[in-house]
Amino acid sequence: MRSIRLKEMTKSQDEGVILNKINLTIPSGEFFALLGPSGCGKTTLLRLIAGFEAPDSGVIYLGNTDITHIPVNKRKINIVFQNYALFPHLNVFSNVAYSLIIQKVPKEEIEQRVIKILKAFHLENHIFKFPSQLSGGQQQRVALARAIINEPEVLLLDEPLAALDFKLREKMLIELIELQDKLKTTFVYVTHDQFEALTVADQMAIMNQEGDIEQIGTPQEIYEFPVSSFVAKFVGTTNILTGTLHNIDTDPEIDIPHLGKFKVYIPQKKGWMFDGCTAALSMRPEKIYISKKPVENFTNTIKGEVSQIVYHGRSTQYNVIVNNQFKLQVFEQNEEHFPHEDIDYDDEVYLCWQKENALLLEN
Repeated sequence: MRSIRLKEMTKSQDEGVILNKINLTIPSGEFFALLGPSGCGKTTLLRLIAGFEAPDSGVIYLGNTDITHIPVNKRKINIVFQNYALFPHLNVFSNVAYSLIIQKVPKEEIEQRVIKILKAFHLENHIFKFPSQLSGGQQQRVALARAIINEPEVLLLDEPLAALDFKLREKMLIELIELQDKLKTTFVYVTHDQFEALTVADQMAIMNQEGDIEQIGTPQEIYEFPVSSFVAKFVGTTNILTGTLHNIDTDPEIDIPHLGKFKVYIPQKKGWMFDGCTAALSMRPEKIYISKKPVENFTNTIKGEVSQIVYHGRSTQYNVIVNNQFKLQVFEQNEEHFPHEDIDYDDEVYLCWQKENALLLEN
């Protein structure tokens, strides 16, 4: 297996820039996710790697080989599309065998390889069925089997689970992880669904609407330590408050107008930080403790009034209004059937957090 490297990759269309000098390395044998809002250029990037489109400028490397202008069928790269793109007039066997037939692989070998992979995907009982006779999950498995039967070095997946319901999507995500772990093939997975990306990826890249990459890292790094407000808001849910930094070298705090001063944690001072600068404070809802009574041992506490309660099963979301103008979200894990403290609409509550559990970002 070989890594993929994009160097100064640009692509524009009539409506403007799609990809803006993208530099990206996708390590060999990893499950890599490209995550971003619709229209940010994820699929275009995938099509450039596959060879369906040519960049305006820049170079694509597979290992040390420049493949920028190599034809699609010479790249050892396959793609699974969002709509699966199965041949409706061919049965499961013929769909999966198609690329081997085109390569004029001997008939006996085709049969052996196709039967083997169909068994691996639990499709052996559907060999003679046509795509219209299969469920969404079965069609997705056929598309995957067809894509990997000729052993590509890289498998590109363009929102392959978008058409499936939530429960089936969860199941297929686990199957994809197990498949990639078994094959050791480089998977590049495009999605706008943060849950999917966080679930499958060894590493992930976050793209913004301007066609730039905001951050690359492991799912944990990106969720826990986003480098910008865009990443913090796009990956997961967060509360963003803007204020002025003070005493950053001694006892750092942020002064948020109409809300107050709060202690902050600065493990490493960054170039944009100085006394008096404007900063954004990002607080994940699950890292805020909510209580109807004052609580000790927290660095920061504010009072507010519950405006909404949303039950999510695993957790409960509280929307709390502070000083009649700030709305903060809090997620509380539902660990018990009957919680100790019954918080209701319009209750006055205390929101508490440790300074280490909030993150300072450049505004």
